[in-house]
Amino acid sequence: MAYQFTLSTILPATPQSIYRAWLDTRLHSAMTGGAAVMSNQPGAKISAWDGYISGANVELVPGERIVQTWRTTKFTEADPDSSITVHLLSTPDGTRLTLTHSNVPDGHTSYEQGGWQQFYFEPMRRYFSRLARERSTPSKVKPHKAKKRPARKTAAVRKRAAQGGSAKRSAARPASRKRPARKRPQAGKRPRRS
Repeated sequence: MAYQFTLSTILPATPQSIYRAWLDTRLHSAMTGGAAVMSNQPGAKISAWDGYISGANVELVPGERIVQTWRTTKFTEADPDSSITVHLLSTPDGTRLTLTHSNVPDGHTSYEQGGWQQFYFEPMRRYFSRLARERSTPSKVKPHKAKKRPARKTAAVRKRAAQGGSAKRSAARPASRKRPARKRPQAGKRPRRS
């Protein structure tokens, strides 16, 4: 006979961060340490822990709730899919994640007796703690400063310089960056060819 259990933990992250990481392939893999294929689309097929877990998204409420069907490679063909519901609630210390795992096949007690803690809660706590430390530690790398380039000389300035006049402009009038307009042929006249 199938059974149900509920587990809870506090994680040092926002509900939105946990929600996003749970449903993103790269982030889910990073936070658990096992390869995953995830999606943020209802009905999409998912897998976790190098294919040990497979299922599909059932209901997704951003930043609040994730409902997925789950089955492991230990389920028999006669076993129906189990279901997990992940509730996310903001707390002063981060987020309370409450997991309800239902329709678990009889005899599959390892999920409740350490499996979720060892393969999800503890790796997630380490992952989000590390992210929080990285965000709070100031970077020791100095920001890159762009080199200032001298202003381009306009055609008028170049012409004055060639005639022996001053090539510098007064501070009151910044150099124009516009190119001088080309002479266009008047309507009905063709330009001369050399």
